[in-house]
Amino acid sequence: MPKPKIAVIYFPGNNCEQETKERCIEAGMQADIIRWNSKEKLNNYDGFIIPGGFSYEDRVRAGIIAAKEKIMERIKDETKNKKPLLGICNGAQVLVETGLIPGLNNKIQMALAPNKNPLTSGYYCAWINVKNINKKSCAFNYLYENNEVIQMPIANAEGRFTTKDSALIKNLEKNRQIAFRYCNEDGKIEDSFPTNPNGTSYNISAVSNKEGNVMAMMPHPERASWQWQIPNKKKQNTKAGAFKIFESMKNYIEERVI
Repeated sequence: MPKPKIAVIYFPGNNCEQETKERCIEAGMQADIIRWNSKEKLNNYDGFIIPGGFSYEDRVRAGIIAAKEKIMERIKDETKNKKPLLGICNGAQVLVETGLIPGLNNKIQMALAPNKNPLTSGYYCAWINVKNINKKSCAFNYLYENNEVIQMPIANAEGRFTTKDSALIKNLEKNRQIAFRYCNEDGKIEDSFPTNPNGTSYNISAVSNKEGNVMAMMPHPERASWQWQIPNKKKQNTKAGAFKIFESMKNYIEERVI
């Protein structure tokens, strides 16, 4: 079986594309960095990742300009063929602004608003914990057990999932679209700082579409895939919990795409 081929989409201002590419390769996939204005045929790829950073300097609001680029329409078309698409941090903001997340009713239903916590309103960087809520609910939690806790960093100014639709969160829960939620190191979900680092609704850290092939995640798994990347861990060259996100993507592609 050929290795799954991933396109890491680069917009001006992104700064995590190389680490993301490396994690894909380490997980047993091929990966290329594709610029936003490339004419590369996307149908040659089995999956896509939009990495973190500050595309277009977060002008207007985070992710909105990148969401309007022509390449996003091309990627949307590819996801209709069950191909997985992961948005990390700024990539998650792009997916929300396109309406791909949560992907219901073919319209924008959520926002990633400025962070709110006792320390700041805006940019916040910290190590946090999340846990998998619904095993195999999407392409990126295939290999996790329910309630498995993962340590990852966040680094953003607009990371607070929110919505004006009071019924949306219940629908997301019913549809098993809430993939990961912020929790403490013991896995307990507490709607208070620092467990919930930014005031996000329902402690949401990652949301998928209903079909399960698209996910928006605010924490950075590419920065926490190996034990040596994580503070207070032995500097071992062994996999950390976040690495399973990339391995899950590989498994999903091998089962459903290739």
